[in-house]
Amino acid sequence: MTSESIVHSHGADEKHVDAMNWDELEFGVIPTDYMYIMICSDGENFSQGHLAPYRKIELSPFAGILNYGQGILEGLKAIRTKDGRIQLFRPEENALRMKTGAERLCMPCPSTEQFLAALKQAVLANKRWVPPSGKGVLYIRPLLIGSGSVLGLGSATEYTFLIFATPIGSYHKSGSTMNLYIENEVRRATPGGTGGIKSITNYSPIFKTVQKARAEGFTDVLFLDAATGKNIEECSSSNIFIVKDNVILTPPTNGTVLPGITRKSIIEIALHLNYVVEERDVSLEDVLAADEVFCTGTAVDVIAVSSITYRDKRVEYRRGKETVFCKLREMLTEIQTGLIEDKMGWTLLID
Repeated sequence: MTSESIVHSHGADEKHVDAMNWDELEFGVIPTDYMYIMICSDGENFSQGHLAPYRKIELSPFAGILNYGQGILEGLKAIRTKDGRIQLFRPEENALRMKTGAERLCMPCPSTEQFLAALKQAVLANKRWVPPSGKGVLYIRPLLIGSGSVLGLGSATEYTFLIFATPIGSYHKSGSTMNLYIENEVRRATPGGTGGIKSITNYSPIFKTVQKARAEGFTDVLFLDAATGKNIEECSSSNIFIVKDNVILTPPTNGTVLPGITRKSIIEIALHLNYVVEERDVSLEDVLAADEVFCTGTAVDVIAVSSITYRDKRVEYRRGKETVFCKLREMLTEIQTGLIEDKMGWTLLID
């Protein structure tokens, strides 16, 4: 069955999407109509994939993803503009980042062209789930996993590339600001590890730490570097920036910090607006003395940090319309939503 025939034959859940209350959209799982699937054997290249109705997938208990965590994830958004179009933001960056991660984990990976073509098909097949402008976005999750059976320590015999999606609202329930807790014992990433790629194994080891912080009223955890414990690196799901005397600082992507696409975009916008940006080690002293702090990520967007707590010290930061954060966030949002001309060449219009 071709992709086109699948798309045009489906219509069983029309009432469900029509009943969506977009004003109350949260960051959660809402299955949409279709997913994209592409499979290849070890030692081969990905070739032809296809759309399929959204469903559960079957895996052998011996699958590489289940036994050895051989998997890479990505995340990006389809956004509806004010005039009703649908566009993606820098999707080629996601394709390249997945390729880097796949090489690190000894997996074949779709080419950038295959990734983008699959992405377009998946979004167009689910376009009725893209929220109205200003009400949320369609969050898209590309996933590359070792789906083939393996027992000895090594690569899987088969690999599956999936794209699925869900409409989402704000990642953090507070919506507008974050209150961070600096973790002094647990480290998120170590030099030579996988902190610089989106390996699926990066996330569950910090669940307990994040849950504990949230139970104490914090939004998220800010982790320190494993080598010295003296420098900040990133939060559980976002990169971090600080502003001091209009100079913007952010930790470097040296293998323990994820090269975020929103992070990269904010840096380029800041340089475009003639701010000084320094990618360097950011010490505890730097962050506790900052004027502003904000976080960036595909899921969290660009969000201000209202306070950071380290041990028994709580520091609050400047907020408001005149902050550097607001100027950067405004320009990024206007590009993503089509309110201003995209002179950066970042957006991909697909409908």
